[in-house]
Amino acid sequence: MLNIRHNRTKQAKAAHRSSLQRRLAQRLESARSQGDESLIRQLQEEARYLNIDI
Repeated sequence: MLNIRHNRTKQAKAAHRSSLQRRLAQRLESARSQGDESLIRQLQEEARYLNIDI
């Protein structure tokens, strides 16, 4: 029972992190296409803070 709960927690964390990474990449792509340098820097900082490779 504990292993099942632990595995579900790990899967949920991985799914959440993947979602964050995907959404951040989409936001960065949009900022780049609009040429919004301020937003690009902000999103890059957010990625560094979350330790996410984009």
